[in-house]
Amino acid sequence: MEDNYDLSKLRSKPKRKNSRAKGSTFERKIANTLNDRFNTSEFSRSPGSGAFATTHSLPDHLKIYGDLITPQNFKYCIECKKGYNNQNLYSLYNYSSEFWGFINQCEKDSKKCYKIPMVIFKQDRQPTLAIVPDHVQFGDQYKSIQISKKKDGFIIRYNIYLFESILDSYDALWME
Repeated sequence: MEDNYDLSKLRSKPKRKNSRAKGSTFERKIANTLNDRFNTSEFSRSPGSGAFATTHSLPDHLKIYGDLITPQNFKYCIECKKGYNNQNLYSLYNYSSEFWGFINQCEKDSKKCYKIPMVIFKQDRQPTLAIVPDHVQFGDQYKSIQISKKKDGFIIRYNIYLFESILDSYDALWME
């Protein structure tokens, strides 16, 4: 009897998905979710995934900050992060973790465009989270976890919400 099995085609590990493609897909998903929520088509991915404004010499009115292009009256500068499954509860207490790096990056971009930072974060097989500064309150009906860090002698607090739950909050909390 002849052996018809080619073992060279078997892989011991599943093929890895390109992390850039994974992030781009997540950014498109968030843009589509926000477009559906606000009945618009103004949300889209930024060219170069947010780095465009810092790597190109553009006039101020053309600069794009964050991972999403948003309507002009949208209050937030959005940084989208997908994956990073190595981030865990300890990462919230380790101020040099990637998790805090995401928040720092979003803070820098938001200051340049005069918007509120919002990190939208999702790990594999987990719900999507929205991290915003403490002064942003979506309401008591939305449960949040509070985290904080010390910066320049001050304690800065952030709220972590389930992204899907805050989507139905009042438009005034999203738009100016």
